[in-house]
Amino acid sequence: MALLKWPKPGRNGSVPSEEAADGRMPLMEHLRELRNRLVVALLGLVAGIILGFVFFDPVWNFVSAPYCSLQQSHQLRGECTFLVLGVFESFFVNLKVAAMFGLVVTSPIWLYQIWAFVTPGLYRNEKRYSLAFLGMAVPLFLAGAALAYFVMDTGLAILLGFAPENAIPTITLDEYLGYALVLLIVFGVSFELPLLMVFLNVIGVLPRATVAKHRRMVIFLMFVFGAIATPGGDPFTMIALALPMVILFALAEGVMFLRERRAAGGDDFSHLSDDEASPLAADDSPVERAAPLGDDDSALDSRTTDTDSAK
Repeated sequence: MALLKWPKPGRNGSVPSEEAADGRMPLMEHLRELRNRLVVALLGLVAGIILGFVFFDPVWNFVSAPYCSLQQSHQLRGECTFLVLGVFESFFVNLKVAAMFGLVVTSPIWLYQIWAFVTPGLYRNEKRYSLAFLGMAVPLFLAGAALAYFVMDTGLAILLGFAPENAIPTITLDEYLGYALVLLIVFGVSFELPLLMVFLNVIGVLPRATVAKHRRMVIFLMFVFGAIATPGGDPFTMIALALPMVILFALAEGVMFLRERRAAGGDDFSHLSDDEASPLAADDSPVERAAPLGDDDSALDSRTTDTDSAK
């Protein structure tokens, strides 16, 4: 029953650090760690939201700039105008702007908490990739959010351009913030998918051969995802999301190919037929010397020699 024995907790009820670092913790300890990680991530997010409330005016000017740059936003009063249709809508607008600011600014905190919870379950040779994955996850998320911000005005211009000539295409604050928030999150998370592919390849779940076999289907599904995930549904925003995903997918597949080739020692036997044996690897290690024979072994060897001579 030794295999079923949990590690003994310390005086404060926690598991020793060495066992926790190797991922050998009871279920309740994993749940406690998950709770602590979530609390830290939420506290960081709350701190970012408070900063968003404090600096609401510059943040709002930055967020509303894509819509205010359009000609349609100036048709009502000659300046950028939004509609407020509810009593509490102004408060929720402040809350959504602060939440958007906090989500982007504190992305290194909650991304680190997610990765730190997953890392103890990895093998030692897989943990060395932790810093590299974390260092790439944050820039990829920010790059996706930045791309969403820069294509937002073009997507809005296409959508509002379908309005008839006798209509004033103005939108409410809530509609615009919902559109901007969904766009930022979708672009940011989508840019993390190729990194997830490489991570699954490193831990041996997703081989590169499987990705290459379904390459065309994956690219097609990326365009379908771009059409469904983008809130406006316009073709420009769809292409703006799908094309970077395809490029990142190709880069991820290239990294997977190089990693598997390096892990295999660079040997490629694809040119050999099924009946042809692959060449053996050269082994320059010295051959161990045989141990000297004892008295009993010498007598046994002599008797064996005499028997062979008699035959």
